[in-house]
Amino acid sequence: MSAPELSGQPILILKKDTERSRGSEARSVNIMAAKAIYEILKTSLGPKGMDKMLVDSFGDVTITNDGATMLKEMDVQHPAAKMMVEVAKTQDDEVGDGTTSAVVLTGELLSKAEELIDKKIHPTIIIDGYREAKDLALKYVEEIAVKVDSDNREILKKIAKTSMASKITAGVSDYLSDLVVDAILQVAEKEVGKYKVDLDMVKIEKKTGGALLNTKLVKGLVIDKEVVHADMPKMVRNAKIAILNTSMEIEKTEFDSKIHIESPDEMQAYLDQEEEMLRDMVEKVKKTGANVLFCQKGIDDMAQHFLARHEIMAARRLKKSDIEALAKATGGKVATSLDELSESDLGHCELVEERKIGDDKMIFVEGCKNPKAVSILIRGGTERITDEAERSIHDALSVVKDVVEEPKILAGGGAPEVEVARRLKRYSESLAGRQRLAIEAFSEALLAIPTILAENAGMDPIDALSELQSKHENGQKWFGVDPLNGKLEDMWNLNIYEPSQVKTQIIKSATEAATMILKIDDIIAAAKSSPPKPPAGGGGEMPPM
Repeated sequence: MSAPELSGQPILILKKDTERSRGSEARSVNIMAAKAIYEILKTSLGPKGMDKMLVDSFGDVTITNDGATMLKEMDVQHPAAKMMVEVAKTQDDEVGDGTTSAVVLTGELLSKAEELIDKKIHPTIIIDGYREAKDLALKYVEEIAVKVDSDNREILKKIAKTSMASKITAGVSDYLSDLVVDAILQVAEKEVGKYKVDLDMVKIEKKTGGALLNTKLVKGLVIDKEVVHADMPKMVRNAKIAILNTSMEIEKTEFDSKIHIESPDEMQAYLDQEEEMLRDMVEKVKKTGANVLFCQKGIDDMAQHFLARHEIMAARRLKKSDIEALAKATGGKVATSLDELSESDLGHCELVEERKIGDDKMIFVEGCKNPKAVSILIRGGTERITDEAERSIHDALSVVKDVVEEPKILAGGGAPEVEVARRLKRYSESLAGRQRLAIEAFSEALLAIPTILAENAGMDPIDALSELQSKHENGQKWFGVDPLNGKLEDMWNLNIYEPSQVKTQIIKSATEAATMILKIDDIIAAAKSSPPKPPAGGGGEMPPM
């Protein structure tokens, strides 16, 4: 790419074939790309939202209506569209739910901004207006949020059910939400008067077979491994568990070494010495009183034989996360060497048992006294169902965690958006100047959520929105869209609740992404690198067979 000619000589600034678009052209291309993602996702919003079938380059199929999963599976190329993917990822990482809503709001904010730009309003004014509107919207959400008790099981169950309403698990959400609430309250730990929840301590295992109602919560751990030796016990009651992150094998030297053996006796002595070392390792485990051994690394065949003779159940090559969760669940300590292992390091539980689940064997560690790590074993008729159930249980766990950590809730069904939009509109009317138009545009963008909920439920979106606005003007702030019955209802009375943390994160993520895209006025795309040429004389094609 060259700059204007100087004394008849063009000055090359950028590499040949570099593409550049600037000003309004660059902005409209970016907005168009972001809106394309928004158009894909908006039909999947809410309980009546549609599912998407995603087929990857290997032909693997994913069927879902989870926003984060859709964007993760789509091979998005355009840089502005990739920002929409980042919005969903941030939303999922921070609060675990509301990904589709965040993308919908971003798309709507950009759509409204495009209308203002067409009216010759400068993007900087729109960006300032959006940022002011965001701060006000967060303040209004804080004002209307209702404080609840962190351990109110009824409220937490309703929060989990609302999250699952739009997923494949909606039919069994009553049963699953009980498991989710039990799991979160079990692993929640109180720190300085507030609860903290580590979601990594709720382990999700899935096995195809059975029905969704066969999904169960294990107050302990489900480990996708089997007992290493056929002669070991398959069930141990009153288990005393040794947890090792070292191997029970003869260490190989890190440098090349040779052993000079001249006679069969020396060979036998060498083998006897190896056997003795492994026997000592097993004796050290036995001496602690352990009757179950979980090892992060390998266990030698000979060591397995000795463990089986001592009736010690063992499993090897566990994941690091499983080892950490085991320690938390059973109250044991992870030993870094056999010499350090002592009776006080052992974990305890009522039962360790190997069971056949579907075609595979799994080890269940159950009956821990006060486990700070638990497992949910998901069952389902097909692999697609178990995958989607895992996604919806992850979302439900996340929203319950949000409320346990920050106990403030709102009603769902688009009610908070209508209320915040109403207050923003009223505020914008008190302003003069062009910034007022940007704040008004922000309030209109918020109304996209109830409008799309109504549209996806087969209702008339214009009638629904005007009736909702009328109800909110009359002080009925929790009136929203009930897609399941195709009516407008008081969502609080219907027990449709959402964490306020999810709503505030949606507003923050969407505003930041929209303002970032609006701020771009120049796109400079480097030329695509061409594949390497074949070596000279070598010929680029394969010889005929």
